[in-house]
Amino acid sequence: MRMTVEQIADEALALPSEARALLADRLVESLDPAEDGYIRQLWMREAKRRVDEVRRGEVQTIPAEVAFSEVRQALAR
Repeated sequence: MRMTVEQIADEALALPSEARALLADRLVESLDPAEDGYIRQLWMREAKRRVDEVRRGEVQTIPAEVAFSEVRQALAR
């Protein structure tokens, strides 16, 4: 029986964090290198959009310490 992507994701999310990181790294490495340029272009466009939002005052930045603290709290749940 073949697993669905959702089933695979559920199984992967049940792994310890170090195993998930290794799996994520292997999955990223498996991507087609030809797509890498396209993906990089999409991320550059997203980064520019976010910088523009900050410059226009549409979003507020927060200190890295606060952001990391919020991420740690979210992961601890």
